[in-house]
Amino acid sequence: MKKIITIIGARPQFIKAAMVSKALDREIEEIIVHTGQHYDKNMSDIFFEQLEIPKPKYNLGIGSGSHGAQTGEMLIKIEEVLLKEKPDYVMVYGDTNSTLAGALAASKLLIPVIHVEAGLRSYNKAMPEEQNRVLTDHISSVLICPTKTAVDNLKKEGITENVYLTGDVMCDSVIHYSNLAEKKINLSNIDLTPLYEKKEVTEWYLATVHRQENTMDDKNLTNILEVFEKLDKMVIFPVHPRIKKMVHELNEKNNYKNIYFVEPVDYLTMLYLTKNACKVVTDSGGLQKECYILDTPCITIRNQTEWVETLKNGYNILSKPDVDELYEKIMNARIVDSNKAHYYGDGHASNEINEIILENIKKA
Repeated sequence: MKKIITIIGARPQFIKAAMVSKALDREIEEIIVHTGQHYDKNMSDIFFEQLEIPKPKYNLGIGSGSHGAQTGEMLIKIEEVLLKEKPDYVMVYGDTNSTLAGALAASKLLIPVIHVEAGLRSYNKAMPEEQNRVLTDHISSVLICPTKTAVDNLKKEGITENVYLTGDVMCDSVIHYSNLAEKKINLSNIDLTPLYEKKEVTEWYLATVHRQENTMDDKNLTNILEVFEKLDKMVIFPVHPRIKKMVHELNEKNNYKNIYFVEPVDYLTMLYLTKNACKVVTDSGGLQKECYILDTPCITIRNQTEWVETLKNGYNILSKPDVDELYEKIMNARIVDSNKAHYYGDGHASNEINEIILENIKKA
């Protein structure tokens, strides 16, 4: 029996891994290693329960830290696991520090790396995520691409061998779990734990902010929250643990009335909030795609996006964290043509990934 070690550590990776783990052939032994990059219960443990992912055999408990310290500690601990387990492959997802650390540790030990969500590019090297995804792609042995654009990006960089177009595994998850969310969740039982006071919500914008460029100092975040305060409906804002202190200080100073700051929510609740929001404002890559799949207008607080397909027909609009620009773009955002292309596949990417893994095992 062939052995694969799957390395995950951040919320979007849990969601993607859920579908692939379900699809893996029974002849493949999968061992899940959780780096602990996301350590809040609502952003890690609960996903394993809701999405029925096998419990990690290893939880490395890394937690937060600078990029160098976090990645370095992951490298040390992942290498220890790989030396002990001696897997045939290591599988990584996306573009986090967990992704790069897992790929580097495997590559140094000459273990082939499978990169799910390969080939994405924002072409902004100031983004840690861009550095992670480029470096991971160039040391991976099997590159699984969610879009044709991703395949083309790899070709431009001279990577053409063992490159596969499968569609996006996130699309599998959204289709599968959004139906479940609609059955299980409604306004009467929605689980929103307030950071401050409880607020009643009937219509809402949904917002998430966590990227370094928007939170490295309080200027951009102050601008963003000023815009949220001016909007015509309540803004539900699940607060990422990394910016909780910053948000608390700004709320103490400005006493926001139109923003409902809540603890991070579970995946099913997030899908419900996304599907039923009037609009979503975010700097998350994964949430841009979810909005596209769920037909919710999205405003992305970034200068570039790796998900360029979402920018067509008003599904997604980019904005700087400038008060006037962001407010105008949020208020005017609308989908102009609902006949969208299915850029991210038809919900069967996980099965295709399983076939690709089996194919490469036979070739090895």
